[in-house]
Amino acid sequence: METELQARRDPVFLIAKRAIDIAIAAGSLLLLSPVFLIVAIAIKLTSPGPILFRGVVHGKDGKPFTYYKFRSMVTGGDTSKHEEFIRKYVQQGAGHKDEETGEEVFKLTNDPRVTTVGRIIRRVSIDEFPQMINVLRGDMSVVGPRPPVPYEYELYDDRKKLRLLVKPGITGLNQVRRRSKSTFEEMYADDLEYIRNQSIRLDLALILKTPWVMLFGTGPT
Repeated sequence: METELQARRDPVFLIAKRAIDIAIAAGSLLLLSPVFLIVAIAIKLTSPGPILFRGVVHGKDGKPFTYYKFRSMVTGGDTSKHEEFIRKYVQQGAGHKDEETGEEVFKLTNDPRVTTVGRIIRRVSIDEFPQMINVLRGDMSVVGPRPPVPYEYELYDDRKKLRLLVKPGITGLNQVRRRSKSTFEEMYADDLEYIRNQSIRLDLALILKTPWVMLFGTGPT
């Protein structure tokens, strides 16, 4: 039963997972620093405001923490449209029609707050790379469920909170399997499947598939 679900706690697994997190986060921040510099310059030259966005999300066991992203939106934008989308997504499983492809996706694709540079870095998920800082700090793992923002977390009942039994991740089973094409219940099911089957082998497999998903929108078969 879902209510009997528990995160994996054996020390060997936890130490190995943490070691992989630190190695990948530190290596990514070092090796990709030229890319980060280019993105930072592009953000600064095209939109007023800070280079990094600092926001609050909820992590393991619902604990809030500050997370980092490259800023992809105008500063001080109205969040009401996104809040309404999240409410319908969580409570009704509603998606959104992508104006470019006509397909139903489960993220807000026409958010007026997103800048021109923001659209580019979001398309390949470069905006999320500063979350490697959160991985080094121990707030996040490289692999795990995506963390909800406060107005999403407020909609969770005890059942939905089960997806936060482990540290949130930058990538994960749902992101690799479905990208932005899953209902909330599909995302929830994927997250619980990941929690039930946590292993170093699974983490490494998802990490290796993530670049393909970033470039082509779906995992390799």
